[in-house]
Amino acid sequence: MRTGAVRYLASQPWPFPASLMIGCLADALNHDVTIDHDELEDARFFTRDEVRLMLEGQHPEGLLAPQPMAIANAIMRAWALDGAGV
Repeated sequence: MRTGAVRYLASQPWPFPASLMIGCLADALNHDVTIDHDELEDARFFTRDEVRLMLEGQHPEGLLAPQPMAIANAIMRAWALDGAGV
């Protein structure tokens, strides 16, 4: 996948000494996903409606959002609920 503009959203401590995880939103320039199966089991795009269902615990495939304390949850909320990245 190719990305365009990238915007910083938030950060959180990472469990390694002196490390920090940052969360960003990026504009997808295409929908081509290449999966490195040594790193990820699966990868795909979701619609805002699907992400909202995950956040509400009602996704038809049983997919759930990470816990609210996770930066991934903040990224999902910013995109699906606040319209960030529109």
